[in-house]
Amino acid sequence: MNIFITGGTGFIGRHLLKRLGKTSHNIFCLKRKDTILKEKFSPNIEWIEGSLDDNFDQTFQNIDIFLHLASHAPNVPYDTIENYLYWNVYASTKLIHQAVNQGVKKFITAGTCFEYGLAANFGDLSSKSPLLPNLSYPTSKAAASITFQGIAEELSLKLKILRIFQVYGEGELSSRLWPSMKEAAKNGTDFSMTDGNVLRDFINVENVARAFEESLNFDDYKDKSEIIHVASGVPMTLKDFAISWWEKWDAKGEIRFGEYPSRPGELKRITSDNESIKYKF
Repeated sequence: MNIFITGGTGFIGRHLLKRLGKTSHNIFCLKRKDTILKEKFSPNIEWIEGSLDDNFDQTFQNIDIFLHLASHAPNVPYDTIENYLYWNVYASTKLIHQAVNQGVKKFITAGTCFEYGLAANFGDLSSKSPLLPNLSYPTSKAAASITFQGIAEELSLKLKILRIFQVYGEGELSSRLWPSMKEAAKNGTDFSMTDGNVLRDFINVENVARAFEESLNFDDYKDKSEIIHVASGVPMTLKDFAISWWEKWDAKGEIRFGEYPSRPGELKRITSDNESIKYKF
């Protein structure tokens, strides 16, 4: 297959490209002009320079699947809602329409569990749970999901939206929890964090990449767009998650819980039901 991918240089994208580099697929990957590739990728990956809001005449001819991983500033501190709506909705929609106009019919996009927002406080989330986002980034992602579904319905496209839950792993931004803990464990120092009393559905980035690879198969696709949760289905508190990894690393320091306050707008729980997890590992 010929697959066009955005966001290939990102956290999840790099892991996915390593997997797809071992296949017979032809991969066409969009990257910004100022992005320097720091690792070697397979020769079946062709890089196309540009931005999401550029014009790409004839780029999508003969493309079988458009896989949209790119997302504007997904980590805190969040950007303004205006910038999020421009890149995650307007620019992304413009790119998708260009692909449609050049004959692409199958689309896969990356969403986030945080699109559900306040609905997560009521219990495990299903793919039919309402979207009640409470912060700028997830609000734009929820708007993008609704927009993409509307386009798919109007133009009879095949669409899969993979909503990713709490992803972690190698290559993650160094300021985030898991790599920060790993660095402290390696150095034998104490690690300070919040009280950790929030419930999450953690999933390793390798399994997220596997889920996106499996999503390339449209053989069992139904008539309507699909919402698929990319999660482990095993809820765990942040505290238990931290302790389990601290023990795996045989860390000598101490985890100091409660030394930092929770973030504003932090959801107390965000977990998936098992029925919405299509790809299980």
